[in-house]
Parts: sequence; structure tokens; C-alpha cells
Amino acid sequence: MKTLSLPPLLTPTPSALLGSRAFANTLTLTTKCFPKQLHFHSRCVVFSTHSTSATLSVESEVEKKQVFDGDKASLLVSELRKNFDTGKSKSYEWRISQLESIAKMLVEKEEEIIDALVKDLSKPRMEAYITEIFQAKTSCNETLQELKHWMKPEKVSTSITTFPSSAEIVSEPLGVVLIISTWNFPFSLSLDPIIGAIAAGNTVVLKPSEISPATSSLLANLLETYLDNSAVRVVEGAVPETTALLEQKWDKILYTGSARVGRIVMAAAAKHLTPVILELGGKCPAVVDSNINLQVTARRIIAGKWACNSGQACISVDYIITRKDFAPTLITALKDGLEEFFGKDPIESKDMSRIVSPTQFARLVRLLDDDKASDKIVLGGQRDEKKSKIAPTILLDVPEEAMVMQEEIFGPILPIITVDNIEDSFSIIKSRPKPLAAYLFTNNEQLKKDYVDKISSGGMLINDAVVHVATRGLPFGGVGESGMGAYHGKFSFDSFSHKKAVLYKGFDSDPSIRYPPYTPEKAKLLRAILDGSIFHIILALLGWSK
Repeated sequence: MKTLSLPPLLTPTPSALLGSRAFANTLTLTTKCFPKQLHFHSRCVVFSTHSTSATLSVESEVEKKQVFDGDKASLLVSELRKNFDTGKSKSYEWRISQLESIAKMLVEKEEEIIDALVKDLSKPRMEAYITEIFQAKTSCNETLQELKHWMKPEKVSTSITTFPSSAEIVSEPLGVVLIISTWNFPFSLSLDPIIGAIAAGNTVVLKPSEISPATSSLLANLLETYLDNSAVRVVEGAVPETTALLEQKWDKILYTGSARVGRIVMAAAAKHLTPVILELGGKCPAVVDSNINLQVTARRIIAGKWACNSGQACISVDYIITRKDFAPTLITALKDGLEEFFGKDPIESKDMSRIVSPTQFARLVRLLDDDKASDKIVLGGQRDEKKSKIAPTILLDVPEEAMVMQEEIFGPILPIITVDNIEDSFSIIKSRPKPLAAYLFTNNEQLKKDYVDKISSGGMLINDAVVHVATRGLPFGGVGESGMGAYHGKFSFDSFSHKKAVLYKGFDSDPSIRYPPYTPEKAKLLRAILDGSIFHIILALLGWSK
């Protein structure tokens, strides 16, 4: 095997890339792999790797010259910035036309989109529709309905110090933005940010994940066909292409993936003082009280773990905390629910996604085979490498130092941690980095209030899992190591806009009190005005002391 050298900007440790959702499977190439050939389309830039045993030829020399490097990335950004500066993308009409084209695409190409998702992840077709296409449709339709209102300047009251005047907040586009999406929901997590960026009036470059190649290729072709080439581009590729893009000056970067790669993206952005939205992840806890509807709770946990891309989701339930005496009851309910949903042999179920790649499959197997975890399996543990599937697996009371408790699982493995009192779960959660989502199942009203008040997380859901992201009025984003910034709906529009403060004044009123020389009389009146006291203003005007 011939190791692929990473450019200086993207040189994390092997373990960092191993856990990355965006850059996995990009580290090695066989000696038969020649440089990547660049295909130019009118609206996208697409790369493909060709394998051959022939010696280097004139054609391969041409391929070398066409590799997407920093120079080509710079030209791409310059072109988009020039097009942005024409003002075309700022118009309401242009934004609406692009959003309508996306809505049309979602209807006309639904089957092709689902086929690509099945090919990349073996997603059940219904799951693919709900979590990918329907989510994008909802986002697009809401934006089409609300965009005119979002674009209107927001009136702001003024103070006596600027009287007479008026003020407003104007939402203006940032400029040229980069969106680096991920492989687990490769369509919706690419399209949703694009919808927000276009709605705000920006030009956009999308870098889809090479780990979901069918969806990446389809996105490149569809956006080429349906959207405006002068404002929206797609760059396919892996680490070298991403590195070339990150070397450029952007007006904003949105990255979805792991915290480790998020640090790389943020370091690259810092060189240009580029603001970032980082949608990362972490270990999302679910606290399960005994005061619950057990059957409903079990079904919703299963839906938020195994029926959610086989646990390959940044908001899926990563581990459960429950009382020691209640754990056996909960495990039995989960076992019954899993059998109802996926049958006695879940690896054969067509309703469960596969693990995305051999690298990710091997990583999950290592978590299960860890000496500190392998004897804690109480359900599941079966795996089929050829099918790239791992059965839903539950572990009970895994020690804190086990690998499965040290990193985000991102797969169909669910540890259960037991405590004597449910309130003890708070200290366990707070001892870890803040999660992207936190879940609580209980009928205890005081426990609900305490959980919301004391647990910090990107989002929170009481008595369900995952579905809070479908509420467009709520922001989606992390806190601390689970991310920064937020989007979805109006929050997407705001995240890709600059809120410009504007104050309007006329020339009719220009009192001398604001200008030197500052006489004692002026000083008294000015202080009275600044203090905002009408009584003191009257006293100052009458020449009386305070």
C-alpha cells in the first residue's frame, strides 16, 4: 500500500481521521492509483480517481496538471466573489427562483435521490424520504413562504440622544460561503445549508462527503442542472480538495462532522478571520426515569438510535442512564421492541441501514471487542462484515475507561449506565463535554425542570428522541465541543446574513449642546439629557442646579 501524504493544513493524527465522518477512507491509495482527473462541468467541479496498471502516459501528465489545487480553488472563489459583487444574488427575485428550482428538483428527482442513499448507506427507502427529502422539502417550502418577511429591515426604537432619528437592522448577505457536508445524511445536510445561504443572498460552494460517493455525484449533477452556475458550485473530492478550499478566504464556513476535524476547519478559518458554523456531535445522553410509559419510551429510543441510520447520526442516543433496579426492565422492553421492528435476525432486516464503510465497521468492532466492554454485552453483538452490518447491541454498566464510553459511538451500540438515584445522572452528564442533544424520559415535572435548568446541550427533548430537529422554529446547533452557531429555518437565514445597524437622521435639527465649547450650562443640560430625566432637563433649561 502507498500512503497518501496529507497537505500541512490537514495533518491530524490517524486516530483523528479514523473518527472523522467527513474524511474517513481517504488515507491510502494503492500504487495502481494515478492522480485524480478533473472534469469540468458548467456548474460544478467533479473529481474521480482512476485505477490502472499501465505506466504513466501523456494522459496522466495532463491529469496531474488538472488536479484541483490551491490555484484552482482561488480562481473559483474569485469568480464567485466577482459574480456576488454584481448584486444579482441579493435580489429577492433571484433568491426565490433558486429556491423554486430546488423545490422542483426535490419532486422530479425523488427516486434518483433515494436510489443514491440506498447505494451509499442501504437506507430504507421510507427512512431516506423522511430524513433526507422531506426535511429538505420542509426547509425549502418554509423559506419560500417566509423569505420576503425575513428580508424586511427590522425597525428599532431610538433614544433621545439621537432625536430626531429612526433606526433599523438590515440583513445583508455575507458574500461567498463554503459548506462542507457529511456522509450520514449526505443529501439533507448538504441541501439545508444551501437553502439558507441562497435565501440570505450569498454565492455558495458545496463540498459533499466523498464517503457517500453516489449522493456526492448526484448532488453535483443535480445542482449543475437546476441552479445558477454563476452562484452555486459543487467541488467533489477528498482531503486534497478540501485542503485547497480551506486555504481560501471565505465569508463564512459551515462544517458538519467530527470535533477533531472541526478543529482543523476552525484553524484554517482563523487564518482569514472567517466566521464558522460547526455542527459536530458528541455523546448524547438519554436519562430514563422509572416513572414512564415503558413501551412508548422503548419504541422512541429505538427510533432515535437504531432506526436513525443505524445510530450513525450526531443526535442519536449515545448512551442511557437509568436506575440500577430499573435497568433489567428497560432492557427487556428494548429487546422486545427491537425484535418487533427488525425481527429475530436484525442483520437481515431491510429496515436497518448498513455501516457506511469498512473503516467505520472496523472501528465499531474494536469498540465491541475492547476487553473492558466485550463481557458487558447483554443483547446483540453479532456482526457481518460482508454486509457491513452490526446487530443492535446493548451493553450494561460499561466502565468509564472503556473506549465505547470515551468517544462518540456513531453506530448501533448502546451502553446503559446505572445509578442509585436518577438525579445522579446529572453529574455524569456534566462531567463530559456538552452534547449536541440531551434526552429525558419521565413524568416527573420537577425532574423535567431540573434537567432543562441544569444540563447544557445544543438541544434538548423531553420524552422523545431526535424529532426536535424537525421543528423548524427551533435552532439546530451545538454548544462547546458539540459545535457553534445554529441553522434551520429563520436561523439559517440569520446565520448566513450580516445584521447591519443603520441609523437615519436629517439636517433639520442640530443643537449646539453637543459641540464644544462645553460651558457649565451646556454640561448641566447634556448630563440631564444623558441621564434621561425630564425633570432634570427642565431644571437645566431653567438654569437651576440639580
